[in-house]
Amino acid sequence: MKRRKKIFLCGEPKLVAEFGEVCHTADFDILCKLNTPSSLPKFFKKNATVPRTVLLAMELTNINQEFKKKNLQQLDKALPSSTIILTSSVTVSVSEQATWIRHPSRLIGISAFPTLINKHLIEIAATPLTHRERISAAQEFFLSTGKEISVIQDRIGMVMPRILCQLINEAFFALTENVASPLDIDTAMKLGTGYPNGPVEWANRIGLPSIIAVLEHLHKDLGEERYRIAPLLKQLAFSQAKIFT
Repeated sequence: MKRRKKIFLCGEPKLVAEFGEVCHTADFDILCKLNTPSSLPKFFKKNATVPRTVLLAMELTNINQEFKKKNLQQLDKALPSSTIILTSSVTVSVSEQATWIRHPSRLIGISAFPTLINKHLIEIAATPLTHRERISAAQEFFLSTGKEISVIQDRIGMVMPRILCQLINEAFFALTENVASPLDIDTAMKLGTGYPNGPVEWANRIGLPSIIAVLEHLHKDLGEERYRIAPLLKQLAFSQAKIFT
C-alpha cells in the first residue's frame, strides 16, 4: 500500500481546519499546531514539534503577527532547508516575512483566507529570493489538491481577499448610513452580480477580525482613504457580534 505523504499546518484554527480538509481529501496526512486551542476533526494529528520528514509546511496566520513570526521561525529552524514553507501573505508581504527566517529561498506566499480556501483557485506570490524550483513544487502540490494557480505580485491583500474585504467594508458603510437592510444588501449583490454570498453574509462566515486585519494592513501599507474601516464593522468586531440577514 502506498504511504500517504504528510504535511504540517500551523496557525489560526479556522484556516488550519479549512486547508486541512482540502489536503486530507487529496490523500495527505495532516499534522498541525494551532495558535489557540480548538477542536478539529479526528484526522488531524496535533504536534507541538515540527517533524523533519513532512513534504511541506504551511503557516496560516493573518491576525496576530507575533504568532506568525514565531511559527515561521520554528518551521525554518526545524525543517531541512530544502523543504518548502507556504505562508499566508494576505496581511504581511512574503518579502517581509522572508526577512524573519534564515532560509528565505524556500518561502512562498499564498492567499489563505477563510471561505476562499475551498475554491478552485489559489494565488501564490514569491520574493526575488525564492528559488524557481520551489515555485514549481508548490504549483505541483496545489494541482494535486485540485486547484488552479495564479502567480501574482507580492502585495498585501493579494487579489481576491483584498477585493472581497473592500466589498464587505463598503456594505458596512451602507449599513451605517441606513441605505438598506442587511438582507436587502445581500439580496441585491447576489441577484445583481451573481455572487454566491452577499457581503454581510460573507462577513459573518469569514469572521470580522480577519476582514479588519486585511483592511488595517492595506491602509497602513498604502495610506489610502478607501481602506478606512467602516465604524460599524469595527464596533461589531470588538463586541464579537454578527449582523443577521
